[in-house]
Amino acid sequence: MKNTHSYSELEQAAIYKVIAERRDMRHFLPTPIASELLTKLLQAAHHAPSVGLMQPWRFIRISDSNLRKQIHQLVDEERANTAQAIGELETTTRMAEFLKLKVEGILDCGELLIATLCDKREQHIFGRRTLPEMDIASVSCAIQNMWLAARAEGIGMGWVSIFDPVKLANLLNMPAGTKPIAILCLGYVNTFYKEPMLVETGWREAKPLSEMLMENQWQNTWQTS
Repeated sequence: MKNTHSYSELEQAAIYKVIAERRDMRHFLPTPIASELLTKLLQAAHHAPSVGLMQPWRFIRISDSNLRKQIHQLVDEERANTAQAIGELETTTRMAEFLKLKVEGILDCGELLIATLCDKREQHIFGRRTLPEMDIASVSCAIQNMWLAARAEGIGMGWVSIFDPVKLANLLNMPAGTKPIAILCLGYVNTFYKEPMLVETGWREAKPLSEMLMENQWQNTWQTS
């Protein structure tokens, strides 16, 4: 049956290609991103769906170099704490492997953004009365929109979540009720990773869709490692 609402095969191929080739980037060139392009990427994020049309995303652009260094310091502190936790939970070898990973490109990327949740979210109960975390899901959709748009434009993007949200909120003078969700590094790159970086470095293997798909009821279809 012909679907008159579908895009052309060429357009469909481009959409599936950008989804497949999106990467969480850590290595950047310092080349600036034109303001027009940055606005375009932010507009893509703003087109994201949100529960109850609450649009809970707020973005803070970091243009102060000293502030960027302070954010990097916060991430570096949490990186050490995460390594310690990995060592306690797993092994010291695993901790050492983690410390070798490049987990962010904050000082290298052309643009640095902080994706945050807005305040007064308790006023939005449409779709959130029993699932209040749908505000985070909505912000995640905005981040993914930006990620795909950036990849289509040849811009790398990395999502950094290794930070203390309270310390970062205080650093950015965020009001009560708000919360930083992600540090987003955007910039030009020498090359995009052929596989997710954690796969390329041997940190973890990606699981196939077949282990994530169930029917009618919960089934443990995967192998624990």
